[in-house]
Amino acid sequence: QVQLVESGGGLVQAGGSLRLSCAASGRTFSRYGMGWFRQAAGKEREFVAAISWTGGYTYYVDSVEGRFTISRDNAKNTVYLQMNSLKPDDTAVYYCAADRGGLASARPNDYDYWGQGTQVTVSS
Repeated sequence: QVQLVESGGGLVQAGGSLRLSCAASGRTFSRYGMGWFRQAAGKEREFVAAISWTGGYTYYVDSVEGRFTISRDNAKNTVYLQMNSLKPDDTAVYYCAADRGGLASARPNDYDYWGQGTQVTVSS
């Protein structure tokens, strides 16, 4: 069993930056692929970014490519999402998720564990 706890959300002006963290419990964190998803009010949950268990492969949705960076520190059981040049359209609850398969998947159904989410609000 893996528990995931997100932090780092908040209110920021457009053009600003935030760094989300996702702390994981469990000894096998380093074997999991990790992803970030988001869900805006009234919309479906969408993929944002993912990183393979080695950290050697990352994948982003087109709308955040070049602005967001996903990374992981397996020694700290933590995955990060650095978000720069934020836009009002980035406003959402952000969730991290863990995939026992170890891949960097964009498909929510590939993920086995989910955090509770952290709110990110970008004002114009």
